[in-house]
Amino acid sequence: MLQEIASERVASDLPASVLYSISARIGGSGLDTDCFESLRGLYKANILGRAVAFDNRQAEIPASHIKSLRGHPMRLPLSVLRRKYFYGAKKHFLDRVVSRELATGGYDLFHAWSGECVRALREARRRGIPSVVEIPTWHRNKGKQKPARTKSEVERDEEERITRRWLNSLLVTRQQTLEEYELADLLLVLSQKAKETFLAAGVPESKLYDLPRGVDPVRFAPGTPPDIFRAVFVGALIKRKGVHTLLEVWNRLKLKDAELVLVGAVHEEIKPYLKEFGQENVRLAGFTMETQDHYRQASAHIFPSTCEGSAKVTYEAASCGLPQITTRESGDVVVDGLNGLVVPCGDGDALAAAIERLYKDAGLREAMGAAARKRILENFTWDHFRARLLDAYRTVWKRRG
Repeated sequence: MLQEIASERVASDLPASVLYSISARIGGSGLDTDCFESLRGLYKANILGRAVAFDNRQAEIPASHIKSLRGHPMRLPLSVLRRKYFYGAKKHFLDRVVSRELATGGYDLFHAWSGECVRALREARRRGIPSVVEIPTWHRNKGKQKPARTKSEVERDEEERITRRWLNSLLVTRQQTLEEYELADLLLVLSQKAKETFLAAGVPESKLYDLPRGVDPVRFAPGTPPDIFRAVFVGALIKRKGVHTLLEVWNRLKLKDAELVLVGAVHEEIKPYLKEFGQENVRLAGFTMETQDHYRQASAHIFPSTCEGSAKVTYEAASCGLPQITTRESGDVVVDGLNGLVVPCGDGDALAAAIERLYKDAGLREAMGAAARKRILENFTWDHFRARLLDAYRTVWKRRG
């Protein structure tokens, strides 16, 4: 498919030179992978002008197309800051670098990520360059109605201590993110739930473009079903991902010949739940880059998250042929009753019923697992992702003028 994409590039159909920016690395895991797969599509289509990122860990795309900020002069001074200030400062630094890059000319489309591009978007708007902004999760207001400035934001802005005011200036404010939404010509959203949070905020649907993620179906391939019912959860062990609810429900069910494997870094907020509900058939596997090994040894994937753009683990588990139990907040990979079960967010009883249903019905697990793999191959490979991305560019390119 990539060869087909490469042959499609027509001057009137796609921009000739795209500037892409992200405060991550090119090549790696998580957003690093998403970034690399996007740039592969741009490079194959011969429309990649330059990418600006904080490191380059791949060799497929020539270095002449990459501006790495790995050795930037602010790296060491910023590293002493607390996490939220450090990442905020990094994003502001990237934004300044990219806005200067846009000012050099030679680009006719700008692709950035929300929360790190307000200055560059202003520059793009001044120069009449169409812009696309990718949204990793939901609208900053998360579907809620909020005033222009909340009480905490007013207090932040009125902080009198010099040190605190300086630290606050490093943060990416909600107002800056909202301005990005206004300035961008097209917003790339990952799921229907994510789209709904933008519609609730009054963003017109014509400004939103559905861009679900992709997965490598060769790396993430089905394994052999285990002899016991082994449920796996993959992701950071935090409340936002519903791990505390899962632990309570699993403890309540007391299933025989069953095991729950938690794959991911343990955060402090989950430790009390592990102490209370971490029975013998709950195993902590820790963080690993080789998540495919755990999917292949599992019977089902359980991911009751409360807020995601479109969780990459749902793509990976489906590609490995696993039925899943998820929430709408986790994304759109799972279709209820087809390749898994979708339960209401935070509903322990519904989660318990779904787990029992898969536990008792091996035939259902097999049918849903097969449907999961089929849905990935037909809709969610990285080839599908790159084709959709280029179509998003076509959409915004046609509207220019």
